[in-house]
Amino acid sequence: MKALVVTDKVVDAIYSPLISERFNDIDMVLACGDLPFSYMEFIVSSLNLPSFFVHGNHDCTEHTAGGCVLYGPGGWVDLDRRTVRSNGLILGGLEGCMRYNASGRHQYTETQMVLRTWRMVPSLLLNRALHGRYIDVLITHSPPKGIHDGTDRAHRGFKVFLSFMERFRPRYLLHGHTHLYGRGEWQSQHLDTQVINVFPYRVIEL
Repeated sequence: MKALVVTDKVVDAIYSPLISERFNDIDMVLACGDLPFSYMEFIVSSLNLPSFFVHGNHDCTEHTAGGCVLYGPGGWVDLDRRTVRSNGLILGGLEGCMRYNASGRHQYTETQMVLRTWRMVPSLLLNRALHGRYIDVLITHSPPKGIHDGTDRAHRGFKVFLSFMERFRPRYLLHGHTHLYGRGEWQSQHLDTQVINVFPYRVIEL
């Protein structure tokens, strides 16, 4: 099972007429936020694959050059605070980042993110009863606290993501938000979970 995972930056190799040839062995597409909705719609219309996303803190209504107004990415499934099954995998998501200003969208305090995480618990328990596991892949915008996060408030990770991994043991936590250039750390192991910073995109065999 191969996934194309995108986040935070428009990539020329993806936003290209050759996208179908370059990614002809992909089974699904995941997005971790902060991408233009028009870019996401190009991806899903070109690849025609199951596509799932969460919002980042910079996501907002987009006015296209053609005069259209996009309130979200058409053809994508929003995973925020829910789980779904696709191609034999159980996927879930939590949007946004740590609150750093009063008016920002998709920004949350640690307490708010704890409450948002609790909203997922009924579906996680149902997955365990029906499929023998809670979740396979959690996609987030922000990283967990202390793993791939930054020191400034806007890029500080959520502590509750550590508790989530300890309790529900996803195989993967895929995130964006912290931009990597050069040889920054992008993959870490936390208990049973591979935590992967996918900026700006990665092809991951799940």
